[in-house]
Amino acid sequence: MLELSILGFLAEEPLHGYELKERIKALSGHVRPVSDGALYPAINRLVAAGLLDQRTEDGASAAPRRVLSLTAEGRRELLARLRDPKQAEITDQVRFNTLLAFLRHLDDPAAQAAVLRRRLEFLQTPASFFYRKGEPVRAEEAGDLFREGMLRVARATGQAERAWLREAIETLEKAC
Repeated sequence: MLELSILGFLAEEPLHGYELKERIKALSGHVRPVSDGALYPAINRLVAAGLLDQRTEDGASAAPRRVLSLTAEGRRELLARLRDPKQAEITDQVRFNTLLAFLRHLDDPAAQAAVLRRRLEFLQTPASFFYRKGEPVRAEEAGDLFREGMLRVARATGQAERAWLREAIETLEKAC
């Protein structure tokens, strides 16, 4: 998801490394912090693959800084990742939010709706944090105040997300 975040933010405008790190941190850093030890090697891989360009410009009051921008090949890669996300990018909430943050760059409403349908299908599969005899445990059956709380919050969040997904899919289908 780090690479998707890099490509997505640079599709919006050229940024230097620190600005890019701050934007990624704002998007998902509270859940999955990004370190320099992860960010800069990822940037270097994307530069080496021809997906990013870099140029050096003078810093305001510091050393020169590296400004990154997306290449045409980088834009194609971003669109391919958005059009056909990995299953983990659909099922993992943080990864899906990252995907959702950049889905607007995919300018095909039918393709956008297809991604949202995959998420909706996943969310409609019965699941729980806890199981008893192979069956999902519902909040009312948790027998524990704290697990009940987890399950009630998850149920409310899931209901809200499914409702939004249905509305968004309907809106996108009308645009087709």
